[in-house]
Amino acid sequence: MKRSILALASGAFVLGASEFVMMGILPFAAHDMHVTIPQAGWFITLYATGVCLGALILVFGRKLSPKTLIIFFMVLVLIGNAMAALAPNAAVLLIARFISGLPHGAFFGTATLAAKMLADPGKEAQSVALMVTGQTFANMVGVPAGTMLGEMISWRYAFAILAAWGVMTMVLVAAWVPYLAPVEDKGLAGQFKFLAKPGPWMILAAVLLGNTGIFCWWSYVSPWLTHIGGYQSAHVPWLMMLAGFGMVVGGLVGGKICDAWRHAGTAALGQAIATTGLIVIALTPGSRLLCAVLTLWLAFGMFFISSPQQLLMAEAGKGGGELIGGASVQIAFNAGNALGSALGGLALNASGMNYHIPALTGVPISALAVLSLLVFTLKYETQTDAASRMREIHV
Repeated sequence: MKRSILALASGAFVLGASEFVMMGILPFAAHDMHVTIPQAGWFITLYATGVCLGALILVFGRKLSPKTLIIFFMVLVLIGNAMAALAPNAAVLLIARFISGLPHGAFFGTATLAAKMLADPGKEAQSVALMVTGQTFANMVGVPAGTMLGEMISWRYAFAILAAWGVMTMVLVAAWVPYLAPVEDKGLAGQFKFLAKPGPWMILAAVLLGNTGIFCWWSYVSPWLTHIGGYQSAHVPWLMMLAGFGMVVGGLVGGKICDAWRHAGTAALGQAIATTGLIVIALTPGSRLLCAVLTLWLAFGMFFISSPQQLLMAEAGKGGGELIGGASVQIAFNAGNALGSALGGLALNASGMNYHIPALTGVPISALAVLSLLVFTLKYETQTDAASRMREIHV
């Protein structure tokens, strides 16, 4: 991996851990903040809300170099996670989670463009996938480590380490990422011109619906593992590590297929894998082995679709809207995260804390995402560029 991509992956790691660590430490944070598990779901929702609003940073920072923007995002990472580590009550923790979410979508929009610019020709999706691997590696190592800290010492240490990681990433980006020219300045309105077409909205709808369906269940994966799988809370960090492994593999496999095939077709395949997993979760009683397999399964599908969707929107925004296009994926992702968390909490309350019901709630929503991606690939990805790849052969 190039050092520049490694620096970007470090930023993806700290943001991935900032987002997902709350799923592993949710019971501990809820206990210390004196709120119920469904109420603690708002710690996830407020992060996702910050992601959506934080994209406005790109609207007004479009004239800055991607390198400068990424360093600024790490400053926000430092502030938000330091506040979370020191939060005296639930209200302050909610504010801290909101601040922590502000740089998330903007970072991935900017880092996607940077990874494309730094990639070798023909390997753009794999370069983006390597950058996103930082986020998936966070789920394999960072989130389980944070969960273990919550179990053994205090969940606050997880956020303190993430604040320090943000500082380290500033240093790496400053040292290893070369200067990259800002995107073409098309003015405020010009950045959003690509959204006048229906294609980008179909992709964003797929991201929103897909993640709403998955996060109906994933937001409550920790208590699901203990209630349905019968695992002790001390075992959850190891299962989060298994999930992180699935995310890493899913992201790399998705990037490889994406470079060789249709972008939206690849995303549809990954979303179908995740949807099938939700169906199995909803309809089976669950066991230790099955719950472990399903955790791996859903994690694989969730990040299989990541680089294809990031690339689709970055390409849709060509001509001044690349940053907004890339960021919009994370906005839709986290809007789905927030909506899924809220719907999953409602489903839990309405069903008397039946942990199968959130997955059942997510199935039709995730299936709509598959449909949207299939329509997109059939309508917009029928050109295979075969003619451009023809070569004259002399016999």
